[in-house]
Amino acid sequence: MTSTASSPERRLAGRVALVAGATRGAGRGIAVELGAAGATVYVTGRTTRAQASPMGRPETIEETAELVDAAGGTGIAVRVDHSRPAEVAALVDRIDAGHGRLDLLVNDIWGGDPMIRWDERFWEHPLDDGLRAIRQAVETHLITSWHAVPVMLRGGGGLVIEVNDGTGDEGYRENLFYDLAKYGVLRLATAEAEELRGTAVTVVCLTPGFLRSEAMLDHFGVTEETWREGGERDRHFLESETPRYIGRAVAALAADHEVARRHGEALTTGELSRRYGFTDVDGRRPDFHRYYAELLASRGI
Repeated sequence: MTSTASSPERRLAGRVALVAGATRGAGRGIAVELGAAGATVYVTGRTTRAQASPMGRPETIEETAELVDAAGGTGIAVRVDHSRPAEVAALVDRIDAGHGRLDLLVNDIWGGDPMIRWDERFWEHPLDDGLRAIRQAVETHLITSWHAVPVMLRGGGGLVIEVNDGTGDEGYRENLFYDLAKYGVLRLATAEAEELRGTAVTVVCLTPGFLRSEAMLDHFGVTEETWREGGERDRHFLESETPRYIGRAVAALAADHEVARRHGEALTTGELSRRYGFTDVDGRRPDFHRYYAELLASRGI
């Protein structure tokens, strides 16, 4: 990838990015930070001002695009169901026709939380919900990469980031379907990296820590201004991070001319904060994965 950025603040100016699954949460935070770095960002999802998704959340892709604009980039909202190859193909064709290249693909599609029942064993769990969660996590990412990577290769290269929950060191994820979904994304990134080895496309897997998404704030009954009150309910919440933190991690990776050295790796926001020197919006540098590993070690686990 070549950069046309003329200053550190605009280090991704001229770059074209697709954040798949940018309606809210990590995807929105990533899109906004890419905009702050000057990128043109296509933001996709199923919730628009005219049409809600099964998630039943109020956030929309138009709002995300407007936040990208406000941050200094160019946000382009496109309603896409990434489980439908024809819709993804139309999106990628639009990007290719308009720009002739794609520099960054962030696969952040999920939306499977409502399908997971944590208190039921797999044979008690609704099968349709469990299978949908796996498809939503893995198939959507693969469909999007299948269509997008050829544009990257023709354009001279790029970066694919598979956003996940976990790096593979977490052990069993407490629900069979969730476990398969999250380890599936990690394995997808590994396989993509092997297939793309020797090309100009780099693939990494990236996971945030305890993410203070809109849904998580609602779950704890707090706002971003009062989020610390959630620590009274769960002390681990005090180690949480905003969606902008992973956004800054993605922007740092995209601007790194030596990012190919990380090809095939599973990375965390905390690790990248130390490497690249960025902080969360409040100046903190949370590292939930290190925190939790140290907690388990202190318990002899």
